[in-house]
Amino acid sequence: MADPHAGLSRRRLFGGGAAAVGVVGAAGMGWGAAGLTDRRPEPDHGLDVVAFYGTHQAGIETTPPGHVAFAGFDLAPGVGRDDVIGLLRIWTDDAARLTQGLPALADTEPELAARPARLTITVGFGPELFTVTGLTARRPSWLRQLPPFPVDRLEPAYTGADLVLQVCAEEATTVAHAVRVLSKHVRSLVTVRWVQRGFRDAPRGQTMRNLMGQVDGTVNIAPRTVDFERLVWDDGASRPWLRGGTSLVLRRIAMDLDTWDELDADGRELTVGRKVTTGAPLTGTAEHDEPDLTAVDRNGIPVIPPSSHVARARHTHDGERFLRRGFNYDEAPAPGQLSNSGLLFVAYQRDVDAQFLPVQRRLAEFDALNEWTTPVGSAVFAIPPGVPGPGHYLGQRLFES
Repeated sequence: MADPHAGLSRRRLFGGGAAAVGVVGAAGMGWGAAGLTDRRPEPDHGLDVVAFYGTHQAGIETTPPGHVAFAGFDLAPGVGRDDVIGLLRIWTDDAARLTQGLPALADTEPELAARPARLTITVGFGPELFTVTGLTARRPSWLRQLPPFPVDRLEPAYTGADLVLQVCAEEATTVAHAVRVLSKHVRSLVTVRWVQRGFRDAPRGQTMRNLMGQVDGTVNIAPRTVDFERLVWDDGASRPWLRGGTSLVLRRIAMDLDTWDELDADGRELTVGRKVTTGAPLTGTAEHDEPDLTAVDRNGIPVIPPSSHVARARHTHDGERFLRRGFNYDEAPAPGQLSNSGLLFVAYQRDVDAQFLPVQRRLAEFDALNEWTTPVGSAVFAIPPGVPGPGHYLGQRLFES
């Protein structure tokens, strides 16, 4: 039997065949591709530190490092507002020390704290935390589980949580130590729902590649810009306690690499809408060229298929832009399978409903990449602002305003 993917054509994608519509899906991943360069030896970042105190929590506008762990927690039965405040005080103190290369109080492995490796620790609040603490009136309107999408195959093991820790560093040992310290110091107050670990590699100045071989994150919001300020950081207009914070959407995207491997280079480029080697859109020559979604070939067929990932993920207006970040995951496969790989896709934005959801709906409806990707986990969190200085704690304005 002929390979059903090997002959994928522009006409087939344009016509909305099985490869165009698909039955499984992907989140809003800004995938492209960039030219390969010789990788030079990287400097040792083991002793580098990122400031903990500030207007915003670190780990969002910060340059993403090589390793991440997202840990989701549920509050234990009987835990109330005062307990949550106590937990946040513990996490604030631990994070302030660990990120600066100091062991946490009662750290049983203090030697592992000596290499902070650009460690950042970011804390977020899930929807039910506001119910438990009696603060439902202060919960942002967008803070809820995403609506169901027909492409989703969500697993409870990777979905939802009352609290989240995003722990990033250049070294995996640093991440593992921080997650353990932060978890065990509050184990009487929470239970672990899931821990999801990821990694990303890229030559300096280049965009990372995901495990499909595509460069991931071509189109993004530059840090420390006016756009970042108005599209990512909350202005506090509707929820004063959230000023300087943001939202986090975490989607776990499983990849069917075995069938993706059967697809030829032309089929991959038509699916994504970009050239694999250079990362340029099919209408351009360089990775960051603007794609021309109106261009057609000599037969009148769009050069970039309207079902391609680039076409479906592209914002239709400025208000649909958000910060995109991806981390690969590659874990032990189940018996009989060759791989268990995919992408931890993270989106940060001021308003999930206005920015993320319209793009995700388009992707779920008609993205050619849905043939090879499946969302298996999903969670939404409010990220409170940063801690102004010693004596304060994460999320303090929520509980005291």
